[in-house]
Amino acid sequence: MHPLRKLRETGGATAAQVSALLAENVVFNSPILVRAIAGRDVVAAIFAQSSSTRGSGAYTAEFKLDERTTFLRWEGSMDGHKIESLEVIVDDEQGLIVERTIALRPYPAVKLFRDAMYASLKDQLPPDIWDYSTS
Repeated sequence: MHPLRKLRETGGATAAQVSALLAENVVFNSPILVRAIAGRDVVAAIFAQSSSTRGSGAYTAEFKLDERTTFLRWEGSMDGHKIESLEVIVDDEQGLIVERTIALRPYPAVKLFRDAMYASLKDQLPPDIWDYSTS
């Protein structure tokens, strides 16, 4: 079982607990953000908040694609609506996460999730990751 999955399944993961699993230059790719975001502290804050925001659910599949790459599938609900994710996690030689890429569906549930994440993290993350510039 991947360490991030194990931590998330314990419930209530803190940013400090998540941070211990991340490489210093970790990169996170998510459909709720307009660009990738990098750095242990900011990514740990996002992962910790995500665990409490995304609602109930469970991992339904985990596969090792190679010695450093893990695929996970998660199904759950967001405000009573079905939401699911597919993700690929890449670890470094020390087993720390260097990259995580996630896909979420369906869009209406993803929007609920994104809006809740924005409300929780808007003051902690750069404003240019939430929406495209209109100027």
